[in-house]
Amino acid sequence: MNAIGLLGGSFNPAHRGHRAISLSVIDALALDEMWWLVSPGNPLKPAKGMAPLAARLASARKQARRAPIRPTAIEAALGTRYTINTLSRLARLYPRRRFIWVMGADNLAQFHRWKDWRRIAQIMPIAVVARPGYNASAVAAPAMAWFRRYVRRPGQAKNWIHWSRPALVFLRFPPDPNSATALRMADPDWHLQYSESNPRDAVTRQYVRRASANKAANKGMTVD
Repeated sequence: MNAIGLLGGSFNPAHRGHRAISLSVIDALALDEMWWLVSPGNPLKPAKGMAPLAARLASARKQARRAPIRPTAIEAALGTRYTINTLSRLARLYPRRRFIWVMGADNLAQFHRWKDWRRIAQIMPIAVVARPGYNASAVAAPAMAWFRRYVRRPGQAKNWIHWSRPALVFLRFPPDPNSATALRMADPDWHLQYSESNPRDAVTRQYVRRASANKAANKGMTVD
């Protein structure tokens, strides 16, 4: 049984912060690898400024080099609209893998807005990574009133495969200053360097063509 972390995001663009956090999570949870779910779109984020999917996947592949990280646009391949649909399909498609959903504290603060969020927690455990400026709102989030009885201690994190569900664990690492928003502000045309890229999906092994631009609204939430 492979232990896989799932980190959803727009990766617009992927950056060193995504890589650093992923490597820390891999170590903390004793994962075999992390899958970056590069979202085709997000109904809770504006489409303006979203680079084409092929460019975002290409940037993710660049950041994931020589690391146990597999960037994938599998949500576009599956045609799933919300996180609950994606995770349900992945659990069925890969029965010999054990998945844990990884998200930032900023997402936990809004988790009650996600479609069928309680069912997400029943499908797989959840690891919440602390983010400066969001931790207090995450702890006070409406979803935490339900989650509180299911919180596990960080010292137990490496045993998550054996947890009954629902289960949630908070992870804290040194903050990383990198930000996709800041990178876009510094270089709004960053994606042009990948304009000729047809990156290969590290999970499905299919090529994502340049024409596969952002088609909007294929996920419950992402991280920046």
